[in-house]
Amino acid sequence: MMPTASNVYRNMEGREYTTPLGSNITTTRFFYKHLTLSGSRKLLRVLLPSNLNLLALRTSFKNLIKKNPLKLRVTAFLTLCAFLIFSNFINAQNAELSGTIKDKADNQTIIGVSLQLNLQSGELVKGTVTDVNGNYSFKNLNPGIYILRSSFVGYETIENTVRIISDEKKTLNLTMEVTSLNLKTVTVEGTQSRMEQKGDTSQYNADAFKTNPDANADDLITKMPGITTEGGTVKAGGEDVKRVLIDGKPFFGDDPNLALKNIPAEVIDKIQVFEQMSDQAQFTGFDDGQGVKTINIVTKAGKNNGQFGRVYAGYGEGNTYNAGINLNYFKGDRRISILGLTNNINQQNFSTEDLVGALGADANQQVPGRRRGGRRNGSVDASDFLVDQRGGISETNAVGLNYSDQWGKKAKVTGSYFFNQSNRNYEANLFREFVFQSDSALFYSEDAIANNLNANHRINFRFEYDIDSSNSILIVPKLSLQNNRNNESISGINRLLNTIDESSSETDNYNLITGFNFENRILYRHKFKKPKRTLSITLDTDINGKTGEGELISYNEYFFTGVINELNQNSDLLNYGNRIRGQISFTEPLGVNSQLEMSYRPSITNSFNEKNTFNFDPLQENLYILDTNLSNSFTSIYEAHEVRLSYRYNKSKVSFMLSASGQQASLIGNQDFPFVFQVNRDFTNFLPRAMFNYKFSNTKNLRVFYRSSANAPSINQLQDVIDNRNPLFLSSGNSDLKQSVNHFMVTRFGASNPGNARNVFLFLMGNYTQDYVANSTTIARSDTVIADGTQLLRGSQYSRPVNLDGYFSGRAFASFGLPVKKLKSNLNFTEALNYNRIPALINGNLNLANNYNLSQGLVLSSNISENIDFNIGYTANYSIVKNSLQIESDNNYFSHSATLKFNYILKERIIFNTQAINTIFSGLSQDFNQNFTLLNASLAYKLLKNKSLEARVSVYDLLNQNNSIARTVTETFIEDVNSNVLNRYFMFTLVWNVRNFYAKALKVE
Repeated sequence: MMPTASNVYRNMEGREYTTPLGSNITTTRFFYKHLTLSGSRKLLRVLLPSNLNLLALRTSFKNLIKKNPLKLRVTAFLTLCAFLIFSNFINAQNAELSGTIKDKADNQTIIGVSLQLNLQSGELVKGTVTDVNGNYSFKNLNPGIYILRSSFVGYETIENTVRIISDEKKTLNLTMEVTSLNLKTVTVEGTQSRMEQKGDTSQYNADAFKTNPDANADDLITKMPGITTEGGTVKAGGEDVKRVLIDGKPFFGDDPNLALKNIPAEVIDKIQVFEQMSDQAQFTGFDDGQGVKTINIVTKAGKNNGQFGRVYAGYGEGNTYNAGINLNYFKGDRRISILGLTNNINQQNFSTEDLVGALGADANQQVPGRRRGGRRNGSVDASDFLVDQRGGISETNAVGLNYSDQWGKKAKVTGSYFFNQSNRNYEANLFREFVFQSDSALFYSEDAIANNLNANHRINFRFEYDIDSSNSILIVPKLSLQNNRNNESISGINRLLNTIDESSSETDNYNLITGFNFENRILYRHKFKKPKRTLSITLDTDINGKTGEGELISYNEYFFTGVINELNQNSDLLNYGNRIRGQISFTEPLGVNSQLEMSYRPSITNSFNEKNTFNFDPLQENLYILDTNLSNSFTSIYEAHEVRLSYRYNKSKVSFMLSASGQQASLIGNQDFPFVFQVNRDFTNFLPRAMFNYKFSNTKNLRVFYRSSANAPSINQLQDVIDNRNPLFLSSGNSDLKQSVNHFMVTRFGASNPGNARNVFLFLMGNYTQDYVANSTTIARSDTVIADGTQLLRGSQYSRPVNLDGYFSGRAFASFGLPVKKLKSNLNFTEALNYNRIPALINGNLNLANNYNLSQGLVLSSNISENIDFNIGYTANYSIVKNSLQIESDNNYFSHSATLKFNYILKERIIFNTQAINTIFSGLSQDFNQNFTLLNASLAYKLLKNKSLEARVSVYDLLNQNNSIARTVTETFIEDVNSNVLNRYFMFTLVWNVRNFYAKALKVE
């Protein structure tokens, strides 16, 4: 742009100069007039700050020249240069450059664009990539002229010259055009890019995977290579997905199922899979090992501005019913979602976060289907509360609200409330073979009937506030409340050689548990003027508690000794704990590509657990007497201090991180009842950590990560109190436990070829634990008195936790995807190998349980059109079990699952859906091998002009063959369980689909 007359002047030599940006014209002309040294004016234009008032400087400079025109002219020039340099220094690093990058053709934001900010000399100043909203930002810039280079695979690279002045907040929005080569590929080959590997992020193009108009995100991702669903858990690259984001923002906390089952596929533009680092690690750039596998759903432009969802209600055979609502209101940054459901057909939104009141409960907590003798220390496993589609029959009521928004320019907020109530009826028969060094094999069989009512409230909130360009604060509170009631009747028997009755038990349990958990994280972040110099302070708090009461009535017979033992007991539970953990981290740059982090992490955990058990006195009605052998009061305090030093190196292709920390910890345990004693232990650990990342190209990446950690035993593991919920299988804690040290290493490799839409993903994981908390089981072959004086009769067992070395687990996973053009479909292959070695003591003898599992699978998913959608899948699993103690208990077994899902839309209004799953179990216990097919089908008709109303007739389990089989392999036994399931029923349902999008997309900040 040519300067106007008002900002152009001539000096004494007749040369024209423009006024430096933002300065006084008269003053500037005066300096140019008197400074005739070569290059001085050019230097002056660069150095002159925009906000400098030069009136006083001009007067002083004029007086100096009058006194000594020649000598003082040079002196004044040098003085002026020094002053200007100092002035720029004190005003430096306050400028910012930010903006949004979009596709020029469709105006959609582009994610993952690589940006480099260079000096005019070509020297790199900073680099970044656009976030999930297509935004980029460079902060703490010095004034000057820069070259901004933007590049992304499939788009033309662009360069822009940018002038930055002091304290400027400059906005530069850019558009990028698809390269001619990419356009040719789309036109000629007809192959749409399905997946791209951007660093360690796998990005899938949703439009490359065709689904029917009513599909949800869960239906969509099952077509994508490397993403599988196993037992209701979504896995990406062989790892469990722990978090799902919507446009980079949390959705109902960290509950993957809520987002995937309630977001329509048609609003999705991209699916991104990556390891999301913690907030602390994202700020400092140093991976702290607290990352979780995350899916980010990027919504389409035009689909993030409107209302969408559905309302449905159905009634069927046998008084079955299913009704719900799912409505979403999106308007730019503001996102509001309302969920609700009620049914008695096992459909639910249920997360492990809802189990706070039950997880970790002690012996009072009884749950349906619990594998007695297999759980460590009487603790409760999360799977006991998760209602499987084929295990048990549940009535569910749930309601939820999710909100996210941008409050002004400085605050981001997300919050959610979710209530869930599940009433589960469960019936099961169980068969267990024990690993036992003896000529006589021991078997256990059981029949159980249970009812479990679980109600919970879950509240999540996240508030992020940018105080200014250098300071921000993050507050993340969470609250969970739960009430759990359980009734269970058990009939179990131990047999020698599976023919000789040894002992039996008839037991009724009733338990009521109420629990809460409150967590809060406060993170303060500060950026200094010097780039990459940061300070962050974190404070984590966690408070939890449980109260409970229980009743136990049991009739137990020991056939070899003729002893009959009857129990009538009441018990109560009080459990309370809190943890405070802090961290202060400082990072310092060591050049352009290097950075150092120093951190200090103190923490303290306090736990209190009290259990009282009372025996009914048959001589006095309604009188219960305290049983000191089954009662206990225990307090533990675990305090740790960790100092860490980390080094990070980062360039465009290679980056690595090396970290070492020293941790000093102390564990103090105090028992107050039934007798007083104290445990006092100190631990010192060296805990290294490392990360290596190599970017072969924009589509090929390798990442290796290693971490070590020390973990203290829980209070349930430390507490020496007998759990007698099943008198044939007693258990307790162990106050002599030490902390365990875990070593974890993972390698990921991803590569994609956008040209032919092929991709490959490799994953390798290893996990080794020192002083692993294992089980020590005593199987009584004769009447025995255990350590605390409790009598262990022949035909019963007792287990307690002990520290053992030798635990190892590993997993290798590979996936390969490619399009099948002739079928207009996508084909994905998966291979997985899992290995677990678990140590245990059985009657004082060491057993190493080795479990190998080989899994192979393939999925052929249609890409024909929205009217024809099918998925054909097959997964085969072969397992080998080898025990070092008793080779007779070694076992090989096989299972497979073949699935077909077919949806067909005829004449735009008639919809036919069918799903068939064939399951085979082979090599299990007698009467547990199965071959059955679950077949579901529905026929629907679209009503109204816009086809928003749907009437549907459906049948579940048309062949009436549905079954539930589960195998569990532990270090002490192999167990098979067959439970009741939901069988055939017909249902009529009305569904109203809400789709109200505005034509104009709103920008998401």
